[in-house]
Amino acid sequence: MTVFIVVVLGVFAAFVGFVWHRLALAPAWRARWVPFAIGVVLLALAAAMLAGFDVWGGQWSPAQMRPVAWTGQAFLAACLYLFLGLVPVWLLSIVIWFVRWRADHGREGRRALNRFASPAVAIVAAALTAYGAIVAAQPIVTEYEVSSPQLPAEFDGTRVALVTDIHAGAVRGADFTQLVVDLVNAERPDLIVIAGDLVDGRADRYAAEIAPLRDLQAPLGVFATTGNHEMYRDTANWVRTFEADGLTVLANESVPITRGGSTITLAGVHDSEGTGVFAPDYDATLDGTDPAAFTLLSAHQPRQALEVEGRGVDVQLSGHTHGGQQWPLNYLVKLQQPMVDGVATVGDTTVVTSRGAGAWGPAVRVGADPEIPIVTLRRS
Repeated sequence: MTVFIVVVLGVFAAFVGFVWHRLALAPAWRARWVPFAIGVVLLALAAAMLAGFDVWGGQWSPAQMRPVAWTGQAFLAACLYLFLGLVPVWLLSIVIWFVRWRADHGREGRRALNRFASPAVAIVAAALTAYGAIVAAQPIVTEYEVSSPQLPAEFDGTRVALVTDIHAGAVRGADFTQLVVDLVNAERPDLIVIAGDLVDGRADRYAAEIAPLRDLQAPLGVFATTGNHEMYRDTANWVRTFEADGLTVLANESVPITRGGSTITLAGVHDSEGTGVFAPDYDATLDGTDPAAFTLLSAHQPRQALEVEGRGVDVQLSGHTHGGQQWPLNYLVKLQQPMVDGVATVGDTTVVTSRGAGAWGPAVRVGADPEIPIVTLRRS
């Protein structure tokens, strides 16, 4: 893990150096202070970015560090668009260098290009990031409907709120969690399923950021399963925190849900990133369930539906993908997951995948609005 972190930080440092070169040196600004000023700003933003991953700042409270972490992570979001814009400009500069090799390698033409294109790219990247920050702060409620002949008539019309990917922690605090809770409760769902990635970081530092979840209300219960980010750090303490906040954690197990004299099964499995006692165990999760009856499964990643194929799971509720979070990353999600968002059949299971209420890393979303799905169950 240490080697991985060093490699990632090295790549990021090299990219920041590339951005500095394209914005500060390649345009050959006449004012000598410009490269220095751009370098200072980039270094400050890079340092702030690390605050979002708790690299430092432990002596300050999450609330005190949040503006720094938020700004740094927003810079990380902008880096995606800086990359998409500055690399083509750099490649075009190389083309000019080769084409005009007999005429000073087109020095003035390259400088003119960079004086116009590099600032333009920076402005567009900043504008897209600002737009994405506004979108990410406003989760929307979306409606989905799934049907199954196995669903008892008494459950026809049951509304299930699917909450995923809040990612409370250094960047997102209790106020955002409270916003999600208020949106969910306003819909008056019959059942609430939380399908992982509620948090980032350690429970002793960030438990208060998800405390509003204790206010969630649904007559059939509020249930939760783990996501991959719960597996990265402090898993056991986070599970205990969820339970202390009134969530019923389904740890590779299933429970009956009864309504009007009829019963369905709600099952929950650990995320596929889990190990040891937190490893996913599909046999234990579905032990004792009737394949001919209706089973609703909470599993963080859509691809986990492939692990329960042929085992009588009718509907799976998932998150994880964030819908890509920032265009064009949605195309990369398809390389790792069988679906990006919405409703699809994976294996032999109908899977509802939420884009998530929050955001990982940067609180920025472009082309993938945050959502809280309300899934209506229908007897087909």
